[in-house]
Amino acid sequence: MDRPFDIITFDCFGTLIDWESGIAKAFAGAAAAEGVTLDPAAVFAAYAALEPGVEAGTYRSYRAVLTETARRVATRLGWPLDTGRADFLADSLPDWPPFPDTNPALERLAAHGYRLGILSNVDDDLLAGTLRRLRVSFDLVVTAAAIRSYKPDPGHFHEARRRIGGRRWLHAAQSLFYDVEPARALGIPVAWINRRGEATAGARRADREYSALGDLADWLTASCVHPSERTASRGDARGAAGRKGRQR
Repeated sequence: MDRPFDIITFDCFGTLIDWESGIAKAFAGAAAAEGVTLDPAAVFAAYAALEPGVEAGTYRSYRAVLTETARRVATRLGWPLDTGRADFLADSLPDWPPFPDTNPALERLAAHGYRLGILSNVDDDLLAGTLRRLRVSFDLVVTAAAIRSYKPDPGHFHEARRRIGGRRWLHAAQSLFYDVEPARALGIPVAWINRRGEATAGARRADREYSALGDLADWLTASCVHPSERTASRGDARGAAGRKGRQR
């Protein structure tokens, strides 16, 4: 059977990359250097609440967004972080790890002939470090730096549609706010990778919902014939035809 889509695009941070643990580790290390202890859950909750406001203003690089958000998080949590040291978070981004299921799922999709893409709120140079942690090549990459806007603004999706053309496209992402809702608003099929076990309903609901990337890969590959299997099948068919011919 044919693949249900031709290209699968992904949000990067939160979907492919475990940004929650990466952010928590970066804050813990920087705070510990000043004798401060921070609660990891409180760090990420503050970060998730503050970053959208930083991105919503006049466009600035993601490195600048991370630096300003780090400063605001520290202020909220009572850590007197020196402004000159707030770039620790951006410096840590290339070290944020993929989720354990990320590379196996991407490799399965690539092996079954899917084209893969990334739509990410990030700078090109920061993403370059992250891509070294992913074991597949991406046919499409759209960054905030390239279009000078941040999701949930629709710029990433408009640029992706321009470059994808008429090919069948599925977007997969963890964030309802940054990805699922804007994709749905534009009529783009979207799979929600609900890693945090959140509840939702109504207009926020995605076309498909999975708790992990492996489950998405199961669905997308279930109806596919692996290219090597297709070649083997053609060889078997030719062999069978030859045997029939000899029997005549």
